[in-house]
Amino acid sequence: MSGTVIFLELAGAVALLLWATRMIQTGVQRAFGHVLKDTLRRALGTAPGAAAAGGALAMALQSATAVAVIVSGFTGVGLVPVGRAITALLGADLGSALVALILQLDLSLLVPVLLLLGLVMFRNAATKRWQQVGRILLGVGLLLLSLRLIGAAARPMSESALLPLVLGYLSEDWLTAFLLAGLMALLFHSSIAAILVVAALAQQGLVPAALILPVVLGINAGAALIPVYLTRGMAHPARLVPLGNVILRGGGALAGLALLFLLRPDPLALLPGADTPAAVAVSAHVAFNAMLLALGLVLAGPLAGLLARLLAPAQVRARLGEARQSALNESDLPMPSVAIANAARELMVICERVETMMTRVPELFRNSDAIDAAELQGLDDEVDAIHTAIKLYLSRIPDDALDAHELERVNEILAATIKLEQIADIVTRNLVRKAQKKSERGVEFSQAGWEELRAMHREVLANTRRAFSVILSGDVDLARELARSKERLREMEQDSEARHLERLRAGDPQSRETSTLHMDIVRDLKEINSLLVSLTYPVLDREGMLRSSRLV
Repeated sequence: MSGTVIFLELAGAVALLLWATRMIQTGVQRAFGHVLKDTLRRALGTAPGAAAAGGALAMALQSATAVAVIVSGFTGVGLVPVGRAITALLGADLGSALVALILQLDLSLLVPVLLLLGLVMFRNAATKRWQQVGRILLGVGLLLLSLRLIGAAARPMSESALLPLVLGYLSEDWLTAFLLAGLMALLFHSSIAAILVVAALAQQGLVPAALILPVVLGINAGAALIPVYLTRGMAHPARLVPLGNVILRGGGALAGLALLFLLRPDPLALLPGADTPAAVAVSAHVAFNAMLLALGLVLAGPLAGLLARLLAPAQVRARLGEARQSALNESDLPMPSVAIANAARELMVICERVETMMTRVPELFRNSDAIDAAELQGLDDEVDAIHTAIKLYLSRIPDDALDAHELERVNEILAATIKLEQIADIVTRNLVRKAQKKSERGVEFSQAGWEELRAMHREVLANTRRAFSVILSGDVDLARELARSKERLREMEQDSEARHLERLRAGDPQSRETSTLHMDIVRDLKEINSLLVSLTYPVLDREGMLRSSRLV
């Protein structure tokens, strides 16, 4: 048999392996995707739970890469901390290694059963879910069949005169073998497929024992790079997750390679129970990822904090490096009037941060990459920190040192900081997430719908500035004007809803795709405006212009 024919048969068998893996992943996602994602999100509350959930999902999807994308998405919208997500990825890496361990067993008798049962279920299932179960069984059957084909295609290669020379050279040049194995994992987009191919070739005696460990380490290093590429368009926190995995998994692989150079162990004697080259390959893969997970349970949190500080966007780094001088001077606490003035100055800093956040909201929805969510999150964190500092500072002024007017002013400042913090939270927890969801779906607002949202945002942004002026000056006329804006916003909301429904009835595809997003954004903007208006109530109340339910 010619070398070209052997290569084509081997390439076809590998292609079948990759396609079967894809079939299984697609079937699981379509049949159980929402359930699995919800279960994963609930399980990410603790580090051990995150590791277990990541491993279980990787085994179900036959892919640690898919888990990496899902978990990174959770982190990008603020549902999961970076450290916890890195732990979940390490658990997913171990889960995919266990899949390779299971598939490396002799399951050839299951091939015809799985193919027959899968085909019957796929063609005759009464529901979509059972049809996808049939797809999964077909995928597993084809995957096992592809492993047999890889072994059969590789068998004639043992008679090649060139192959032993190449593999013999690589057995002495472990660095090159490591890099080539990493490239193979990148090309396959799957560490499971790469490890199974190596195991199948090793079973035919084509991979020397001395070459197995460097190749396994190279596959792990290469597979760690895949999620970095796939998450490149996500928000800044989401991109930190696969980067942390690269540092731990890729760094661990390089450290393992260095140890191999120093110790030169016998692979067949290193792992108990692994008495064949194929068993060594898969067992070493499992053992490496198990050790990484144990290490990651300790290091993932500190590593996440380090990455967040070192790789923060330029705007966040600039703010962190400014070392802003707080106005909350401890020595002024014995003088309540001065201390209250200090707190009012810090309140205006919060106003400035919130105005900056509100100004940048449209850019999020027009171009989600233009403003990194981490930048807005940094502003929100700063608002939270200043709010806490003001609260603790004012609480240290004894009540008996305050007259009635000063006590009223303290309560006004505290109430204002709470409302401003709520506005910042709406931006980061609601609007930022909706912008990321819009980007992930690849949808666009209709031109008319976008203009309606922009008009509402302009009104709310103007009211933001009016509210801050009222806080600073106590201008009664401006406070009355702002209070009336609630009615204007209500009318704009009703008008937008009516026009949106008209576009839906007319069959506008963009309006249909963004319907929920459009209505949710309108409600968020209205809620922000209500909070801004409530900032004026102390001024209006002092003038007797408020009743219990409406403006006089």
